[in-house]
Amino acid sequence: MLDFETTGLSPNYGDRAIEIGAVLIENNEIVDRFQSLMNPGRKVSRFIEEYTGITNRMLSDAPSVAEVMDRFASFMAQHHLVAHNAGFDSRFLDMELQRINRQRRQEFACSMLISRRLYPESPGHSLEKLVRYKNLKTDGVHHRALADAEMTGHLWMEMINDLKAGYKLENVSFELMQQLSRVSRAAAPAFLQRAAGKQKP
Repeated sequence: MLDFETTGLSPNYGDRAIEIGAVLIENNEIVDRFQSLMNPGRKVSRFIEEYTGITNRMLSDAPSVAEVMDRFASFMAQHHLVAHNAGFDSRFLDMELQRINRQRRQEFACSMLISRRLYPESPGHSLEKLVRYKNLKTDGVHHRALADAEMTGHLWMEMINDLKAGYKLENVSFELMQQLSRVSRAAAPAFLQRAAGKQKP
């Protein structure tokens, strides 16, 4: 599970990563963590300082984006990748890796898309609203990378548990979660019932 804090919304318009947080999940528990601020080589706006709590002073002492991304590439190794609104995080990950002549080969799954199919009755599908809706473990911090990555991890594990309990699925694979994110909300229950039927001996 990974999350970026950035100078803005689009790496295609020159925005850069300023913090990355990630957690590694094995057997439905968090077993490792990665977090670092990174100096983007320029000032961030007052809005970003206030939104994230990450100040220019904090970033002035941080390692370069290139150094951090090189370390993170080793941390993520060949693991599957998950993010809440994966389109955003995958664009920044790919752009920052490209800058150091590295390339992502792993696939992403989007916990936000999956939550829309699994919890259509939720009052919202932002990470903050889902954490409240499912009463998930949180330290109360939002818009810092490691805290958001950890909350995404807890949401992911909760969704797997709910799929197993609600649809009698023995195994909820990464591939199944990816497929669920691509079906329509209306088609999701029938898709999951078919998946459960295929797992029966």
